[in-house]
Amino acid sequence: MTSTLHKEEMILNLGPQHPSTHGVFRLVVTLDGEQIVDADPVIGYLHRGTEKLAEGLQYTQIIPYTDRMDYLAAMLNNYALVHAVEYALDLEIPDRAEYLRMIVMELNRVASHMVFIGTYLLDLGAMSPFLYAFIERENIVELFNEICGARLTYNYMRIGGVKWDATPDWIDKVRRLVPMLREKVKMIDNLVSGNEIFLNRVRGIGKFTKEEALNYSLSGVNLRSTGFRFDLRKVRPYGIYDRFDFDVIVGENGDALDRYTCRLREIEQSLRIVEQAASQIPEGPVMGKVPKMIRVPAGEYYASIEGARGELGAYIVSDGKDKPYRLKFHRPSFVNLQILRKLLIGQNVANLIAILGAVDIVLGEVDG
Repeated sequence: MTSTLHKEEMILNLGPQHPSTHGVFRLVVTLDGEQIVDADPVIGYLHRGTEKLAEGLQYTQIIPYTDRMDYLAAMLNNYALVHAVEYALDLEIPDRAEYLRMIVMELNRVASHMVFIGTYLLDLGAMSPFLYAFIERENIVELFNEICGARLTYNYMRIGGVKWDATPDWIDKVRRLVPMLREKVKMIDNLVSGNEIFLNRVRGIGKFTKEEALNYSLSGVNLRSTGFRFDLRKVRPYGIYDRFDFDVIVGENGDALDRYTCRLREIEQSLRIVEQAASQIPEGPVMGKVPKMIRVPAGEYYASIEGARGELGAYIVSDGKDKPYRLKFHRPSFVNLQILRKLLIGQNVANLIAILGAVDIVLGEVDG
């Protein structure tokens, strides 16, 4: 008598209510035993219609909406929009405002990378580094609260400058914070980066080549982890980044370990920029000469910056009025997410969260 073994695939819903999806993100995974044979990302649960709402708002009124995209790096979102408008208007920005922008943006990049490191290690089962990372993020958030009155959605940038000036005491606090953060980053590095359990979980996982990264239009750490040296702060300097000395961090293998390591090392480079900016910041106004009613000349304009997750750009179509005819954001989290299906197929389901977490998406930026 012969017996027949019946084999069936199983459909697994991961999210949209799941802590390791880092937001309301749903992943429909098809499993053959423990192996992933297909993965279908489902987005749109956090869609706010920012780009459509912007068509009925004056340019300054759009700034608070940008806070809600990548809410872990809201200063950078603010700047992406105002930078595009300033580019269209050919505005001159006061030096002090530019220095303040660099300080808050790079501190926000550090805070964002700290959240990645903490939550990624928590996904992999490590509790202590999560707490350490969030303590240091809290120190940065307290500085932001002091300069703009908010802890998450800052609304600090203005077309032509920044909303408020910094006090000498605030600049001193920034100077004192930099060496403290350096020590804490070194501590997290010593605690985690050589840990055999951690290395076995992330080395060789979610690997892609430089060519694949370019074909999928990846940017930020996801692209640089393959060894491709592309950072808009160096390749196409904006603001006053050309005045600072810092390195572009790249990986070699394009795996989850390289993406973790690149973000850790990028924190050190951001601290170098903050240190230089805080020591060089001049006196002067923090707002340039801006028309009372901002009207972008008719035409099409695109400006982009190096966001915490890659190329963050704003594309403006103007008909010469005080509101954009169309506004479209190039959101790196949305673009970087496209490679996820390719990375997951053929992997063991145990590696799913390690691969997803290393891409480092923020759902507010994915859905827009």
